[in-house]
Amino acid sequence: MSCQGCSGAVNRVLSKMEGVESFDINLEQQKVTVKGNVTPESVLQTVSKTGKAASFWEATEGKPEPVPEPNESGSKPAAA
Repeated sequence: MSCQGCSGAVNRVLSKMEGVESFDINLEQQKVTVKGNVTPESVLQTVSKTGKAASFWEATEGKPEPVPEPNESGSKPAAA
């Protein structure tokens, strides 16, 4: 997806897709980020119908870092 025509085709199908709340098409990175009540598989299938190559990528932005839970006394566990 490297041109406005390609992004236009993806834009059209995602705009009509039920459950899609928002999406962002990034031509430079050739990525589409979709938010809403949809499954990744259904988004992939819908975008693939445009004739554009589509695959999953793992989002790293916005994922919270796991926070270790303190034990009851609030101290760190002893090393064995």
